Amino acid sequence: MLLGTVLVLLLFSGAPASAHAALRSTDPDDGSVVQRAPRHLTLTFTESVGLLDDSFRVFGPDQRRVRTGEAQHADGRSETARVGLPGKLAQGTYTVAWRVVSADSHPVSGAFTFSVGKRSATTAQVDTGPDEDPLTGGLYDAARYLAYLAAALLVGTVAFALLCRPGDTSPLRRPLVAAWWTLLGSTAVLLMLRAPYETGAGPAAAFDLSALERTLTGRPGLALLARLAVLLLTAAFLLRLSRRPDHQEPLMRAVGATLAVALALTWAAAEHASAGIQVPVAMTSSVLHLVATGVWLGGLVALLLTLRRASVDVLTEVVPRFSRIAFASVTVLAVTGLYQSWRGLGSLDALTGTSYGRLLLAKLVAVTALLLAAGYSRRWTARLAAPAATARTAVPERVPQPVGVGASAQPEEPGESGESGASRATGEAGEPGEPQKPSGASEPAAPGAGEEDTRRRGLRRSVLVEVAVAAVVLLITTLLTTTLPGRAQAEAAQRSPVGALPPTTLVTVPFDTGGSTGTLSGRGTVQVTLDPARVGENGVQAVVYGADKGLVVVPEVRITFTLPSRKVGPIDAGLTDAGGYWSTNSVNLPLAGTWTMKTTVRVSDVDQVTVSKQVRIVP
Repeated sequence: MLLGTVLVLLLFSGAPASAHAALRSTDPDDGSVVQRAPRHLTLTFTESVGLLDDSFRVFGPDQRRVRTGEAQHADGRSETARVGLPGKLAQGTYTVAWRVVSADSHPVSGAFTFSVGKRSATTAQVDTGPDEDPLTGGLYDAARYLAYLAAALLVGTVAFALLCRPGDTSPLRRPLVAAWWTLLGSTAVLLMLRAPYETGAGPAAAFDLSALERTLTGRPGLALLARLAVLLLTAAFLLRLSRRPDHQEPLMRAVGATLAVALALTWAAAEHASAGIQVPVAMTSSVLHLVATGVWLGGLVALLLTLRRASVDVLTEVVPRFSRIAFASVTVLAVTGLYQSWRGLGSLDALTGTSYGRLLLAKLVAVTALLLAAGYSRRWTARLAAPAATARTAVPERVPQPVGVGASAQPEEPGESGESGASRATGEAGEPGEPQKPSGASEPAAPGAGEEDTRRRGLRRSVLVEVAVAAVVLLITTLLTTTLPGRAQAEAAQRSPVGALPPTTLVTVPFDTGGSTGTLSGRGTVQVTLDPARVGENGVQAVVYGADKGLVVVPEVRITFTLPSRKVGPIDAGLTDAGGYWSTNSVNLPLAGTWTMKTTVRVSDVDQVTVSKQVRIVP
């Protein structure tokens, strides 16, 4: 039913939005040829972006980096990025690699090309620097996961102590301290790794003071600083709670709720909820989702610890209370989760066609398993609480008394004291031949005590399963927060003409004519560059290399394009000898799809060969 509701909501989703910045346009256009060298490069995104010291890297036709000015926003618009270029640029093709930070704190990067005067004869693969350092990314993601776990444990344990009132809270002190220190340490690590995470550098860059200073002035850095401040206030609150747990209980609950909301805001203000459509609603939903997650999942750990030490009388009061709180938390999670799924996916196809959608399906499966375990725990909860309810409603039994002991509550009549005393003596000693009960002997175990222990163990096992599945749910949640949402991915595909690195298609075509002519053997390769490999006019350059990897001159190179699925072609590229390479700038490929490119190389009047390769033409 929950999955069905998600699908219904997805079917009626409409307004476009993004939670990662998508590149909307570039100036100059990607793949364009301009007659005059531009003075600036301008990128326009679908949402506001943050700029880095190295947001632009421009490489010339000789593959050397071009000196540029400082990146800034064009005309003060936060959704743009602009950089100045030198006054004179040589003719040829330039590669521009860019990297910015989207409003939801995640770095976004890409590349595009433009040419001045004419395209370069060849477009080689340009090393534009790392997209992300794997060690930095791994450490950053690990710290994020630990922060989620610690926050859930901290919020849930405090909520359990204040709302369920277990009496003895000593079993909860150690996890509380561990959660606080873990959240503090992981937040500090995130703050230090923020700069190298944004730039794609190694962990050593975390000790660059200038980079750290830039981090502390950006929104993600400010959110992490705010989290540290909330943690300091939380420490003072926990000290007060440990010393006087029952002092002004409503006030302590209000303060605890305020701190939990403030802690959740440090996540919501710097992640997916802070960008895109309906930001106020999304922020509220995200805060409620995070707090409910902590109350439920962190409370499960607190319940598991309480089950080990608390008496049955305490458990019969505490467990039903937590069961009601957990049910309310699950309700909040269901409502907010549906909203966030709709907002992040944007369409039904994204549920299976994007990484975000597939992760969301995995989370849905894990949450379903968690709910099944929770339902099993509720049955054990009902069994554990049943004896207490019976004890409160049952009428006390009348215990048969030995003869002579006052069977009634009436006072003794005068003169009967001796008889009564004798009777009491007889009653204490027992009838002749009966075993006497030793003085101070304990009463036999109450019937049902073993059954209560069985119920306690059953509940503890089911809660342990819930805790294990909850850890998996939090892991998937961490991955979701770093994954491009399906709605943003669709918007990027519709609005952005760029993103590949490089945007041109470079195809290496080996050939072997089986013979040789003069100094030219019959074997070699043709490097074919198709630019921009999109529907419409394309430029094609072909360079022939011999078996020794050196440039060679051949009598003819001919290239044709065919789209078998639409029965289009062959379209002759019409290459002309440009002095050392073969080229054309006017091949019109009218449809998107996988085209068959046939390259014919003639090395003599009788020796030639044709080789087919598949090339992808995008809209």
